[in-house]
Amino acid sequence: MLKKGTKLYSILTGSCPKCQLETMYVDKNPYQVRQLFKMHERCSHCGLKYKIEPSFFYGAMYVSYGVGIAFGVAAFIIAYVMLETSLVTTFIAIVITLVVFMPVIIRLSRNIWINLFIKYNPEAGTTT
Repeated sequence: MLKKGTKLYSILTGSCPKCQLETMYVDKNPYQVRQLFKMHERCSHCGLKYKIEPSFFYGAMYVSYGVGIAFGVAAFIIAYVMLETSLVTTFIAIVITLVVFMPVIIRLSRNIWINLFIKYNPEAGTTT
């Protein structure tokens, strides 16, 4: 169970890493591709500025590589090991998985990146 106040909660829900009271994104659905990168400027509860500095989320590209590898390995294990498909079919499954989950991977990477730098503060949401 996801517990509020943990990094995992903020990462998986896309909520403000400081107060965890609202989503960082204009649209919660990552499959709204036009809204994929659109974030609120600040948290309306604690005032945290999400884009800490210009180009802050460029670092999330490094995280997305690792997250993409994790999704690819999961697809490989399911297709090749569990379903015992051929290598060609397994390769196709990995590519399809990465394409289908690309918006999720992008959002997860941004969430992980900002949570590396911002610490949860339960009192942050009460003061504005």
